[in-house]
Amino acid sequence: MFNMTPAGVSSGNRAFIAELARALPAPFTVAEAAAATGVGRDRAARLLRHLAEQGWLARLQRGLYTTVPLESEDPTAWSPDPWVVAHAALAPGYIGGWTALHYWDLTDQVFSTTVFVTARTVARRERKIGGSRFELRHRPEDALFGTRKAWRDRTPVPTSDRERTLVDCLDDPSLGGGLRHVAEALDAYAEAGKGDWARLIEYGDRLGNRTIFKRLGFLAGVLDLGSDELISACAGRLSAGVTRLDPAKPATGSTNKRWRLNINTMIESA
Repeated sequence: MFNMTPAGVSSGNRAFIAELARALPAPFTVAEAAAATGVGRDRAARLLRHLAEQGWLARLQRGLYTTVPLESEDPTAWSPDPWVVAHAALAPGYIGGWTALHYWDLTDQVFSTTVFVTARTVARRERKIGGSRFELRHRPEDALFGTRKAWRDRTPVPTSDRERTLVDCLDDPSLGGGLRHVAEALDAYAEAGKGDWARLIEYGDRLGNRTIFKRLGFLAGVLDLGSDELISACAGRLSAGVTRLDPAKPATGSTNKRWRLNINTMIESA
């Protein structure tokens, strides 16, 4: 039997927490906690609320909890891995954007906000869950392709692979921290010598936004990133009309007729 005490953590509650940590390494719901520990749902809900108030569990959002390491010197100061939190609270989806760029060593810049692309409808792009800040983007579930599993705290979290990360950032440069930062990431991808340009083109086709190829083709030429084959593949996939190179900036500057781009920001060659 698990006991509730007014302060600290009792041996019974410690056993309850240990069982949760063993059976549910990732954030969990009340129903999952009840099933894992063999107590009724109502009692599990009371225990979870009590232990969260005492700092021995962390309440991430309504109905979603995670265990706090029992060895923590200050449980109230402990925070869970934001990747695991995002996966538990917002799945299906994947870690992407600037977070994935850093994971794949395509940038040295570290952002305090974690990017998560989700199939769930998001009312706002910026959200705080469990003490962590997230930058969110919505994609339909059939667009959640090009991912790999990254293990975080014994939890496999879907993460966009190198090519999908770059395609997402070419589609929406703000996900990569801005167009210039995306250009630097593309340069790093090419310098690594393991770039799969054919896969990047394939992902761009599947995503369906031809502006991706305008930006990629232009940047490939300016930065001397790939072969003539890459340039040709991009040139054959352009949409009509002129698009801003950097959508976050106003349409100023010249127009590149070849790539049908308004060059509204400067990109220096390597």
